[in-house]
Amino acid sequence: MTSTTLLGRATRPASHEASPHLFRIGQVVRIKGGPPSEIYHITGTLPSQGNSLQYRIRNDDERHERVTTQDSLVPVYMSPSSNDATLMERTFGHG
Repeated sequence: MTSTTLLGRATRPASHEASPHLFRIGQVVRIKGGPPSEIYHITGTLPSQGNSLQYRIRNDDERHERVTTQDSLVPVYMSPSSNDATLMERTFGHG
């Protein structure tokens, strides 16, 4: 056998494991560049499209769901008593 054959047998193809989803079902998010008042809930996780994982999201004021990629979402940190919080606090959290 030649060394080329041995190297060919010894190497394994690179495994492309899927990256974990950064957001979980039920988490509150908003779309980057969108109005801060438009918040969405993650309703499902989907496989990747290209290099970015996808999610199903839904706004409570809409009757339909949207599909978007992970890189177009940002988390929204809601306070436990968000009913009494201002819009700024509900959107960006306390801090």
